[in-house]
Amino acid sequence: MPDLSAIPVCDSNVVIEGGKGIRFAVTAGGSDATGFVVRYNGVVYGYLNRCAHVPIELDWAEGEFFESSGLYLMCATHGAIYAPESGRCEGGPCRGGKLRPIAVTEINGQIAWCPDNYVTAGKA
Repeated sequence: MPDLSAIPVCDSNVVIEGGKGIRFAVTAGGSDATGFVVRYNGVVYGYLNRCAHVPIELDWAEGEFFESSGLYLMCATHGAIYAPESGRCEGGPCRGGKLRPIAVTEINGQIAWCPDNYVTAGKA
């Protein structure tokens, strides 16, 4: 049974392995923000688009979250690198910190995200 609280992001085929991520509007802790989804090892992951070091967006151009090898997510401002499957900072100024996960689902060719007590639906 589908999660009725899930909010559609995009078609599954838009999020390519190690490729461009898809951003979406959220409200985080009462402030406007963005979330994003990426695909890594065949699985879709969602995170709040906010570096664990300084609360700024990670992508260097819209949707560009992976560094050149496609193995890590990277903050364009300070170079912090994160494991895509856990959001854990593996190097850089926030080593040991984590990206804030956003629950995502992938059902019937659609990716959707699920609000929680901190990350809620934002302005479109």
